[in-house]
Amino acid sequence: MTAPSVPATGQAQPAAAVFVQRFSSTPRGARLARLLVLHQLDAWGVPHGSLASDSVAVLVAELAANAVTHGRVPGRDFELAVRLLGRTLRIEVSDARGERRPLVPGVTAPAPLAEGGRGLLLVEALADRWEVLDRFPVGKTVVAELDLPH
Repeated sequence: MTAPSVPATGQAQPAAAVFVQRFSSTPRGARLARLLVLHQLDAWGVPHGSLASDSVAVLVAELAANAVTHGRVPGRDFELAVRLLGRTLRIEVSDARGERRPLVPGVTAPAPLAEGGRGLLLVEALADRWEVLDRFPVGKTVVAELDLPH
C-alpha cells in the first residue's frame, strides 16, 4: 500500500483515524465489534446505511465470526483494528490461533447444501484487497481493505 500523499498546499495530511479494541471470543463479542465499528464509521463521516457502511458491517461481521469460530483459543480475546487512511478503510482482525489455512488467493465455494463456508466468499466479493498475515508473537491477522468513494 502506498503512503498517503501530501496536499499541494504543502500542509501535512491529517493523521489516520484509528479504532482498536479487544473483544471476547464469543458471538456477543463479534456482534459488539460490528456495532462499535459502525458507530465509529458514522463519527468519521461514513453514514449508517451507506454502501460503504453496509460493506464494512458485513466484512467485520464475517472476520469477527471467523476469529470467534475458527481462531478461538480459550481465555484469549480477538482484536479488531480499523484504520481510515485517506480514502482507504483498513480492517484488521487478529486472533490467537497460529495455524493459517490457505485462504488467499481465491476461495472455493462450498457444496450447495453446506451449512457454512461462505463467509470468505463475501469478504472476497466486498473487499478491494485482503490477505492473511502472521501475528507476532502468536496468531494471525486477516486484513481487508475497502476503497471509499469520494
